[in-house]
Amino acid sequence: MSKHGQQIARNASVVAVATLGSRILGFVRDLIVAFVLGAGMFADAFFVAFRIPNLMRRLFGEGSLTMAFIPVYSRIREEEGEEAAQQMARSAMIWLGIILGALTVAVELAAGPVTLAIAPGFADDSELFATTVSLVRICFPYVIFICGVALCMGILNSHQRFLAPALAPAVLNVALIIAALISHYAGYNVAYGMAYGVLAGGAAQLLMQQGALSRIGFRRRGRWSLFDPGVRRMGLLMLPTVFGAAVYQLNILLGTLLASFLPTGSVSYLYYADRLVQFPLGVFGLAVSTAALPSLAALAAKGEMDDFGGALRSANGLTLFIALPAAAGLMALAEPVISVLFGHGKFGPEAVSSTASALIAYSAGLPFIALSRPLVSAFYALEDTKTPVKIAVLCLFVNIGLGAWLMVPLKHVGLAVAVSAASLVNALLLFIFLRRRVSVAPVEGAVMLKAVLLSTLIGAGAWYTGRFGAWSLAFIPVWAGVYFLGAHVTNMGEARMFADVYRSARRRLGRGRP
Repeated sequence: MSKHGQQIARNASVVAVATLGSRILGFVRDLIVAFVLGAGMFADAFFVAFRIPNLMRRLFGEGSLTMAFIPVYSRIREEEGEEAAQQMARSAMIWLGIILGALTVAVELAAGPVTLAIAPGFADDSELFATTVSLVRICFPYVIFICGVALCMGILNSHQRFLAPALAPAVLNVALIIAALISHYAGYNVAYGMAYGVLAGGAAQLLMQQGALSRIGFRRRGRWSLFDPGVRRMGLLMLPTVFGAAVYQLNILLGTLLASFLPTGSVSYLYYADRLVQFPLGVFGLAVSTAALPSLAALAAKGEMDDFGGALRSANGLTLFIALPAAAGLMALAEPVISVLFGHGKFGPEAVSSTASALIAYSAGLPFIALSRPLVSAFYALEDTKTPVKIAVLCLFVNIGLGAWLMVPLKHVGLAVAVSAASLVNALLLFIFLRRRVSVAPVEGAVMLKAVLLSTLIGAGAWYTGRFGAWSLAFIPVWAGVYFLGAHVTNMGEARMFADVYRSARRRLGRGRP
């Protein structure tokens, strides 16, 4: 593995460890929410209301703003120096405040039509619709805080600082857990309490980044300009990346829209299943793409395209090395996992079975969703945003068409299948078009073949032990060990790299270094 691949691996390990803690807190949050809120009317209303600013975060935050910011910021640092880069960042902050402030005011005034656009099926139930509108008004200002976090993330990642941004989601999870528990035991409506918890968590996330910015020498006061050329270049990149960087999020949004026409609970089944798929995506898939973008952008700015291709190949290999066995395990153990995590309180057997079916369908697309992230990062590092957006538009039509067709016979499961199919098309097309730009193949065929075979092996084993119900989860470490042992035996470089990163982390911790 190249030195750039090793750097990506080290940075990805920092993001993965920090994100793992956040995801564990996220599961605790979902356990509590499932217990106190269930999968009824208020749950559907809150999930839709929270999904709107969350989607905005993914589209205009790390899904677009960060990915457009990092290549431009890196190029300005390389060509014009640190002070010019900081001026560009401060100018971007001013624009962000102006645009998001105006957008928030607009949504507050038009919360009804916005809710109708995102969940038109809710209009048939006046109480459900009114509740969702109220929650949208409470939750939406969160977008101001979290997009500010995304900009801070771009600055810090460009300086190879990944810990503070990766820990930020943990703050939101803590805020939501506290809000849910206080609301439940105080007799207050849990959905409304969590909506206010969203706002508190967003403010705390933004505050958390300020110390890390100070440590890299970033000055919030200084020269800025509304007409900064770097911001203009970033804005031009952002226009298409709103779609190109967030195909999966848009697919989920469309699934929510279609699911609103299905029986009550469908939105919640898809939400809980998506949360489980997001665990490996967030801990490993997103970690690799987050760590890869600054390195790829710096190499592209220097014109070192051979190293660029090698770094991308390493990033994709790492992604598949984790995503394939994760998908196999989730598919094999879907029902036991759902039952253990969520099958309590108001979350009954029917909800467990329905959510497990959605999880299997989502998991089939997990490797393609994960792989698309570093591939898209490579396009953005090359400042090419037209190709991903063309592919994204095509994939949106694939998702809409398949979803509308499959939801009739398969209900909510059909919507999950459509998301996976669209993700497959997205990854394949990104791979094909990127291969024309990079001399090194973006994925090593031998790595993919070995990972597929080993994942099939452990998936079959996990499916067999699944008959033991909840006890089958005790075998997960066994199957993980079998996978890594098989990877070592078959001489996969990714397995050696993970072992090296683990030993390096232990040495740093032993010396008292973070």
